[in-house]
Amino acid sequence: MATKGDTIYAWATDAACQERGECGGAVTALLTHALKTDMVDAVLAVKKGQDIYDAVPVLITDPAEIAETAGSLHCGTLLLSKLFKNYLDGAQNMRIAVTVKGCDAMGLYELAKRKQVNLDNVLMIGLNCGGTVSPVTARKMIREKFEVDPDDVVKEEIDKGQFIIVTKDGEHKGISMDDLEDEGYGRRSNCRRCKMKIPRQADLACGNWGVIGDKAGKATFVEVCSEKGANLLNDAVKAGAVATEPANPKGVEIRGKVENAMLKLGDKWRARYFEGLGEGKERLKKILDDTSRCIKCYACIENCPICYCVECSTKKPYLVEPGQVPPPFMFHLIRYAHIADSCINCGQ
Repeated sequence: MATKGDTIYAWATDAACQERGECGGAVTALLTHALKTDMVDAVLAVKKGQDIYDAVPVLITDPAEIAETAGSLHCGTLLLSKLFKNYLDGAQNMRIAVTVKGCDAMGLYELAKRKQVNLDNVLMIGLNCGGTVSPVTARKMIREKFEVDPDDVVKEEIDKGQFIIVTKDGEHKGISMDDLEDEGYGRRSNCRRCKMKIPRQADLACGNWGVIGDKAGKATFVEVCSEKGANLLNDAVKAGAVATEPANPKGVEIRGKVENAMLKLGDKWRARYFEGLGEGKERLKKILDDTSRCIKCYACIENCPICYCVECSTKKPYLVEPGQVPPPFMFHLIRYAHIADSCINCGQ
């Protein structure tokens, strides 16, 4: 029986699920089991749309459709947490399982603090995340650096420090992510400085880091992070939906080293970005210059998972004088004050 804190290897017992999913299909099998057994009413996940650059959020109630969400989409830059607030009534009356990156999970917790999401009804399956790439940047990068038509790419992955593409002809190409980012390509800036690579605030944290030996590529490394996660895993094992074995101690060590390496890289990018802000008056001038480009479209507020007010303070004429573009600096000061203690670095 798995308990909170355990680290295990898990894989789907169904051959079709193993083939369709990644790393043994454990996540796909767990979500399918949760829906089949009425542990949840629906699953919120992401599937491929027109191509690998088009990530589409889907709410699934039919277990047979879970397989459509299998696999990673590093060029999909969605944030799922605000969908709970905008479209799912904060999971107040529906039990929902959701796949989350670190920023998704943090967004859900921030909304829960504000009583906008009922976490008792949310089952979070965390996915290790080394970062995502903007679809526009990805297409440009593949065309210019890989010298491949972006429309010919059917799969991409980030592995062992490389961004790897697979074309429809089966050709594999990989380039060092460090080299790509030094030339202005690669991950989004927020992902580069991210400090949440393994989302342990989820109920289960899943990924391929640390899976070694005969299970490499055939199993998922699962860290049990809550009693709720343990219950799902144990129930799925009991039902024969997934099989497990204790994680290889060497694999646990390797996973820790990968995580630490990613965190150190994040520290490097943070230092680089914050150094560019300057100090004192120089920093204020830079912020004023950057915000002077604002056209007051409100996209920042619409997309920020922390902004939930029905009547936004930035629309109150006694705080922000209306009709000015760019708006007065007070517009941005209000935004900063509202999110400074809760920003999840989502890049939205």
